[in-house]
Amino acid sequence: MGGKQDRNEAYGKPAKYDPSFRGPIRNRSCTDVICCVLFLLFILGYIVVGIVAWVYGDPRQVLYPRNSTGAYCGVGANKDKPYLLYFNIFSCVLTTNVITVAENGLQCPTPQVCVSSCPEDAWTVEVNQLSQKVGEVFYTANRNFCLPGVPWDMPVIQSLQQELCPGFLLPSTPALGRCVPFLNSTPPELPGISGNTSISQGISGLFDILNARDISVKIFEDFAQSWYWILTALGVALVLSLLFILLLRLVAGPLVLVLILGVLGVLAYGIYHCWEEYRVLRDEGASITQLGITTNLSAYRNVQETWLAALIVLAVLEGILLLMLIFLRQRIRIAIALLEEASKAVGHMMSTLFYPLVTFVLLLICIVYWAMTALYLATSGQPQYVLWAPNASLPSCGKVQMNTSCNPMAQPVNSSCPGLRCIFQSYSSTGLVQRSLFNLQIYVVLALFWTVNWVLALGQCVLAGAFASFYWAFQKPQDIPTFPLSSAFIRTLRYHIGSLAFGALILTLVQMARVILEYIDNKLRGSQNPMARCIMCCFKCCLWCLEKFIKFLNRNAYIMIAVYGKNFCVSAKNAFMLLMRNVVRVVVLDKVTDLLLLFGKLLVVGGVGVLSFFFFTGRIQGLGRHFENPSLNYYWLPIMVSILGAYVIASGFFSVFGMCVDTLFLCFLEDLERNDGSADRPYYMSKTLLKILSKRNEALPGHKKRKK
Repeated sequence: MGGKQDRNEAYGKPAKYDPSFRGPIRNRSCTDVICCVLFLLFILGYIVVGIVAWVYGDPRQVLYPRNSTGAYCGVGANKDKPYLLYFNIFSCVLTTNVITVAENGLQCPTPQVCVSSCPEDAWTVEVNQLSQKVGEVFYTANRNFCLPGVPWDMPVIQSLQQELCPGFLLPSTPALGRCVPFLNSTPPELPGISGNTSISQGISGLFDILNARDISVKIFEDFAQSWYWILTALGVALVLSLLFILLLRLVAGPLVLVLILGVLGVLAYGIYHCWEEYRVLRDEGASITQLGITTNLSAYRNVQETWLAALIVLAVLEGILLLMLIFLRQRIRIAIALLEEASKAVGHMMSTLFYPLVTFVLLLICIVYWAMTALYLATSGQPQYVLWAPNASLPSCGKVQMNTSCNPMAQPVNSSCPGLRCIFQSYSSTGLVQRSLFNLQIYVVLALFWTVNWVLALGQCVLAGAFASFYWAFQKPQDIPTFPLSSAFIRTLRYHIGSLAFGALILTLVQMARVILEYIDNKLRGSQNPMARCIMCCFKCCLWCLEKFIKFLNRNAYIMIAVYGKNFCVSAKNAFMLLMRNVVRVVVLDKVTDLLLLFGKLLVVGGVGVLSFFFFTGRIQGLGRHFENPSLNYYWLPIMVSILGAYVIASGFFSVFGMCVDTLFLCFLEDLERNDGSADRPYYMSKTLLKILSKRNEALPGHKKRKK
């Protein structure tokens, strides 16, 4: 007994009885004021960065294509012309060199014009039409594909020489706002186009140019094309989370049993499938000795040893799970009872079920504000225009200084250099904002992590305050405050913004360190030796473990802040000491409950991930024109964003039950240390919770003295 007592005192002294304690303390003061001021100043700077980005940024360059003069298609004067047409797409084949692409402003060296619709039929200027007028050949035939301002009476041959009108048209389809010819189109027989040049080469050259653009801009293009579908996927995650919480509230025991049996059934089916595959390949004599060592991993699916190894692994997992169910069946029943007890608390405070909506809205605001700020920062800069001619090597163009600045509103007139005009080149990167662009992007990423972690911390602390008021109500539900959730929300915002920001900042720094480490790993992956890769993996593993520990410590610290109103460091220390004094209960009971809630998260995230995959890859047919999957650079990007968003939403919703269980458990441990069950010091726990968490066949003192 003495050794056990000394070991417990090594983790602090147990809480003492306080006759005035009746749950969350009302008379409290502001905590971590310095961190609160720093957090508010950081948010103010975040707002300033957003304003600067809005002033200097131009997201239209991501959302809309530009013609040769830099005007956007689909907005302003070109509102009715949303698509971009390339006069000669074959010239894109020539711009496969990155330096050439940069010199031409990431555009094909051919005139580009905004059009209301892409050409549907193939057409070529005939020889007898060269002497006719532009109006007769183009305008009257409804071929409105010339550059703006080309007069009606200009000869067709002159318009072709100056590249004011296209010499041919190909049947095209819109892709990323650009008219891209069909791959099976027949190239026209025109001078300057080699017989070996194909439509596929031209389209490939075009997309090589598009792929040469900065990766971040292409990512924002995908966001612009799929943001509403991503929001739809997040809405599905919201509905699934609410449905799971409702089912957990009504049938916690059967639902947990179904989840456990489902896992056992999936593993059993995996064992059966592996056995069938192994049996068939064994009868065919397909062995790894015949295959040998190959880098084609898919080839290993056709050898019996692969399925035998998978069968053994699944059988071992099935056996381990069955043994855990046998020896931990009482613990699983305890976990189920804890969920049911938590559902009782939620039943008395139904408003807590809807608090995740507040968390969802706040997270959405944080993410949308970050996305818009990053988008405007990525597109900041003033447009630059330079002189350009299709045949700059001609002797008549020798006197013209190409690539010099010009005014796009006053196109140059130079008969000696055919096709000379002022075109858009790029956006400048010489301003103060542009020079600090990388640092500003780092700032907004740090702000994203900090604000998101703070919002999650706010939800945890508010819910902990509400559920703590339920536990420390002696007579339930008579002694429960009238508005426990709103009272906890106001109390948290009034006194503990700094404490929440402190905990969120610690977690943010660790997460930023993980991001930087992943970035370094990706940059140096090709040049690393085995020892360097091993060290990098160790660092990443350590940071992952540190992040998990900080999340666990912060979660319990917020519970202590909600109950006692002390600063973050003191609350974290008291929570850690309390948990260490009851480490067996924490590991067995609390973690089993978290594992059961994890099944719910996997259900929501997996459902949204599968639905997003089938939609964004175009595998769901027959949904109609308004529900077609968008054309994207990276189809996996909205899928990953949807999965990440679904995980964040599911985490926010299941935090209601998770925080309830953790709060009741922590309060129960405090109750055991503060009180002894006597008439003077009665327990606040319910009879059911007392029986569940007490040792089997052990009656705590004073249990019969309390009236229920």
